[in-house]
Amino acid sequence: MSDVLARVEAGLRSAFGEPDARAAVTFLGADRIEVLRFPVPAADGADAVRYATLGMSAQPMADPTSPLADPVRGPRAELLLTVRPGRADTDKVLRPLAVLAASPQVEGLVVAPGASLDTGGPLWPGAPFTAVLVGEPGGLVADLALDEPMDPVRFLPLLPMTPNEAAWKRVHGAGALQERWLRHGTDLRDPLRKGVPLD
Repeated sequence: MSDVLARVEAGLRSAFGEPDARAAVTFLGADRIEVLRFPVPAADGADAVRYATLGMSAQPMADPTSPLADPVRGPRAELLLTVRPGRADTDKVLRPLAVLAASPQVEGLVVAPGASLDTGGPLWPGAPFTAVLVGEPGGLVADLALDEPMDPVRFLPLLPMTPNEAAWKRVHGAGALQERWLRHGTDLRDPLRKGVPLD
Protein backbone atom coordinates (compact mmCIF):
# COMPACT_ATOMS: atom_id res chain seq x y z
CA MET A 1 0.00 0.00 0.00
CA SER A 2 3.02 2.30 -0.26
CA ASP A 3 1.54 3.56 -3.55
CA VAL A 4 -1.50 4.82 -1.63
CA LEU A 5 0.69 6.73 0.83
CA ALA A 6 2.83 8.17 -1.97
CA ARG A 7 -0.33 9.53 -3.59
CA VAL A 8 -1.61 10.84 -0.26
CA GLU A 9 1.66 12.67 0.40
CA ALA A 10 1.59 14.12 -3.11
CA GLY A 11 -1.95 15.35 -2.46
CA LEU A 12 -0.89 16.98 0.81
CA ARG A 13 2.08 18.68 -0.85
CA SER A 14 -0.13 19.90 -3.67
CA ALA A 15 -2.55 21.44 -1.17
CA PHE A 16 -0.11 22.80 1.43
CA GLY A 17 3.34 23.02 -0.17
CA GLU A 18 6.48 21.46 1.24
CA PRO A 19 6.44 20.24 4.85
CA ASP A 20 9.04 21.87 7.09
CA ALA A 21 9.26 18.90 9.47
CA ARG A 22 8.14 15.29 9.77
CA ALA A 23 8.29 12.61 12.43
CA ALA A 24 7.49 8.91 12.47
CA VAL A 25 5.93 6.86 15.27
CA THR A 26 5.62 3.08 15.33
CA PHE A 27 3.21 1.20 17.58
CA LEU A 28 3.21 -2.50 18.37
CA GLY A 29 0.83 -4.27 16.00
CA ALA A 30 0.40 -1.27 13.71
CA ASP A 31 2.08 0.20 10.66
CA ARG A 32 4.29 3.26 11.01
CA ILE A 33 2.47 6.58 11.19
CA GLU A 34 4.18 9.78 10.09
CA VAL A 35 3.11 13.31 10.98
CA LEU A 36 4.03 16.12 8.59
CA ARG A 37 4.10 19.77 9.60
CA PHE A 38 3.21 22.44 7.07
CA PRO A 39 3.52 26.19 7.67
CA VAL A 40 0.40 28.10 6.63
CA PRO A 41 1.46 31.10 4.51
CA ALA A 42 0.71 34.50 6.03
CA ALA A 43 -0.88 35.39 2.66
CA ASP A 44 -3.69 32.98 3.61
CA GLY A 45 -4.76 35.45 6.27
CA ALA A 46 -3.43 33.86 9.46
CA ASP A 47 -0.20 32.71 11.00
CA ALA A 48 -0.74 29.01 11.62
CA VAL A 49 0.85 25.61 11.38
CA ARG A 50 -0.87 22.51 10.03
CA TYR A 51 -0.15 18.92 11.04
CA ALA A 52 -1.17 16.04 8.78
CA THR A 53 -0.93 12.31 9.45
CA LEU A 54 0.45 9.96 6.81
CA GLY A 55 -0.10 6.22 7.18
CA MET A 56 -3.65 5.91 8.50
CA SER A 57 -5.00 5.51 4.95
CA ALA A 58 -2.67 2.64 4.03
CA GLN A 59 -5.43 0.23 5.06
CA PRO A 60 -9.21 0.66 5.02
CA MET A 61 -10.93 1.09 8.36
CA ALA A 62 -13.00 -1.94 9.27
CA ASP A 63 -16.19 -2.22 11.29
CA PRO A 64 -15.06 -3.90 14.53
CA THR A 65 -18.28 -5.97 14.56
CA SER A 66 -17.53 -7.45 11.15
CA PRO A 67 -16.19 -11.02 11.35
CA LEU A 68 -13.91 -10.51 8.34
CA ALA A 69 -12.13 -7.26 7.44
CA ASP A 70 -12.00 -6.42 3.74
CA PRO A 71 -8.35 -5.66 2.86
CA VAL A 72 -9.37 -3.41 -0.06
CA ARG A 73 -12.81 -1.87 0.46
CA GLY A 74 -13.70 0.41 3.33
CA PRO A 75 -13.27 4.04 4.39
CA ARG A 76 -9.77 5.54 4.39
CA ALA A 77 -8.70 8.76 6.03
CA GLU A 78 -5.88 10.95 7.26
CA LEU A 79 -6.12 13.54 10.05
CA LEU A 80 -5.42 17.29 9.92
CA LEU A 81 -4.90 19.71 12.82
CA THR A 82 -4.36 23.45 12.41
CA VAL A 83 -3.17 25.68 15.29
CA ARG A 84 -1.50 29.05 15.81
CA PRO A 85 2.20 28.67 16.64
CA GLY A 86 4.19 30.37 19.36
CA ARG A 87 1.77 30.33 22.28
CA ALA A 88 2.40 26.68 23.21
CA ASP A 89 4.73 23.81 22.35
CA THR A 90 2.29 22.40 19.81
CA ASP A 91 4.96 20.25 18.12
CA LYS A 92 4.48 17.86 21.04
CA VAL A 93 1.13 16.99 19.42
CA LEU A 94 2.95 14.64 17.03
CA ARG A 95 2.65 11.55 19.23
CA PRO A 96 -1.01 12.09 20.25
CA LEU A 97 -1.86 12.62 16.57
CA ALA A 98 -0.04 9.43 15.61
CA VAL A 99 -1.92 7.55 18.36
CA LEU A 100 -5.24 8.75 16.95
CA ALA A 101 -4.19 7.83 13.41
CA ALA A 102 -3.21 4.33 14.56
CA SER A 103 -6.48 3.75 16.43
CA PRO A 104 -8.26 2.08 13.47
CA GLN A 105 -5.50 -0.54 13.33
CA VAL A 106 -4.95 -0.88 17.07
CA GLU A 107 -8.51 -0.54 18.39
CA GLY A 108 -10.65 -1.27 15.34
CA LEU A 109 -12.18 2.22 15.31
CA VAL A 110 -13.85 3.69 12.24
CA VAL A 111 -13.06 7.42 12.41
CA ALA A 112 -15.83 9.52 10.84
CA PRO A 113 -17.07 13.13 10.94
CA GLY A 114 -18.89 13.95 14.17
CA ALA A 115 -16.93 11.44 16.22
CA SER A 116 -15.06 12.30 19.41
CA LEU A 117 -11.55 10.95 19.87
CA ASP A 118 -10.02 10.98 23.36
CA THR A 119 -6.28 11.54 23.50
CA GLY A 120 -5.90 10.27 27.08
CA GLY A 121 -4.05 13.42 28.11
CA PRO A 122 -3.29 16.98 26.97
CA LEU A 123 -2.72 17.36 23.22
CA TRP A 124 0.53 19.18 24.06
CA PRO A 125 2.12 20.44 27.32
CA GLY A 126 -0.28 22.79 29.07
CA ALA A 127 -3.05 22.22 26.53
CA PRO A 128 -6.60 22.53 27.91
CA PHE A 129 -7.71 19.88 25.39
CA THR A 130 -7.87 16.12 25.97
CA ALA A 131 -10.12 15.21 23.04
CA VAL A 132 -10.87 16.26 19.49
CA LEU A 133 -14.01 16.49 17.40
CA VAL A 134 -13.68 15.05 13.90
CA GLY A 135 -14.87 17.63 11.38
CA GLU A 136 -16.24 17.30 7.87
CA PRO A 137 -13.73 16.60 5.07
CA GLY A 138 -13.23 18.60 1.89
CA GLY A 139 -12.61 22.06 3.28
CA LEU A 140 -8.79 21.92 3.26
CA VAL A 141 -7.95 19.01 0.96
CA ALA A 142 -10.27 17.38 -1.56
CA ASP A 143 -10.94 13.66 -1.26
CA LEU A 144 -8.25 11.65 -3.03
CA ALA A 145 -9.68 9.11 -5.45
CA LEU A 146 -7.96 5.72 -5.55
CA ASP A 147 -8.19 2.90 -8.07
CA GLU A 148 -11.43 0.91 -7.95
CA PRO A 149 -12.63 -0.80 -5.84
CA MET A 150 -10.79 1.18 -3.14
CA ASP A 151 -12.65 3.98 -1.37
CA PRO A 152 -11.21 7.51 -1.67
CA VAL A 153 -8.99 8.93 1.07
CA ARG A 154 -10.73 11.65 3.06
CA PHE A 155 -8.79 14.30 4.98
CA LEU A 156 -10.54 14.87 8.30
CA PRO A 157 -9.92 18.07 10.28
CA LEU A 158 -9.61 17.72 14.06
CA LEU A 159 -11.11 20.37 16.36
CA PRO A 160 -9.64 20.35 19.90
CA MET A 161 -12.18 20.08 22.74
CA THR A 162 -11.85 20.79 26.45
CA PRO A 163 -13.11 18.01 28.78
CA ASN A 164 -16.30 20.03 29.46
CA GLU A 165 -16.91 20.54 25.74
CA ALA A 166 -16.37 16.84 25.07
CA ALA A 167 -18.85 15.89 27.82
CA TRP A 168 -21.39 18.43 26.54
CA LYS A 169 -20.98 17.14 22.99
CA ARG A 170 -21.73 13.57 24.13
CA VAL A 171 -25.12 14.77 25.39
CA HIS A 172 -26.08 17.37 22.78
CA GLY A 173 -24.23 16.22 19.66
CA ALA A 174 -21.47 17.55 17.40
CA GLY A 175 -23.72 19.99 15.53
CA ALA A 176 -24.85 21.70 18.71
CA LEU A 177 -21.26 22.16 19.92
CA GLN A 178 -20.13 23.54 16.56
CA GLU A 179 -23.08 25.96 16.55
CA ARG A 180 -22.08 27.14 20.02
CA TRP A 181 -18.47 27.66 18.90
CA LEU A 182 -19.74 29.68 15.94
CA ARG A 183 -22.13 31.76 18.01
CA HIS A 184 -19.35 32.74 20.45
CA GLY A 185 -16.75 33.39 17.73
CA THR A 186 -14.46 30.70 19.14
CA ASP A 187 -10.94 30.69 17.70
CA LEU A 188 -10.46 26.93 17.30
CA ARG A 189 -6.83 27.46 16.25
CA ASP A 190 -5.86 29.09 19.55
CA PRO A 191 -3.76 26.45 21.38
CA LEU A 192 -4.62 27.94 24.78
CA ARG A 193 -8.22 29.02 24.28
CA LYS A 194 -10.79 28.76 27.05
CA GLY A 195 -13.77 26.45 26.77
CA VAL A 196 -16.90 27.91 25.19
CA PRO A 197 -19.74 28.86 27.61
CA LEU A 198 -22.05 25.85 27.92
CA ASP A 199 -24.84 27.23 30.18
